[in-house]
Amino acid sequence: QVQLVESGGGLAQPGGSLRLSCAASGLTFSFYNMNWYRQAPGKQRELVAVFFSGGKIVYADSVKGRFTISRDNAKKTLYLQMTDLQPADTATYYCAAGINGYDTDHWGQGTQVTVSS
Repeated sequence: QVQLVESGGGLAQPGGSLRLSCAASGLTFSFYNMNWYRQAPGKQRELVAVFFSGGKIVYADSVKGRFTISRDNAKKTLYLQMTDLQPADTATYYCAAGINGYDTDHWGQGTQVTVSS
């Protein structure tokens, strides 16, 4: 059974930083393209960043230069380092895994990030 468990969310002040983690189990992690998505209240879920199994990384324009996605295949863990956080980054952040391109086959339960002074 595949499980993706996010952690590291919380409250941050504008300009602050948080680091999200996604621990995976039940899958051959290195084979999967790993994604971070987010969904703010009343808005559609949006792709934040993806780390393809082959090494390519793609970021949403809104987070380029502020967020860094990384993965540790040995630990089966995906990370999202978020810096210079802004209120617009407030959302539930989800980890997702997929095999083909931008497809997502498995999702985590999400972790809440709130940016507020």
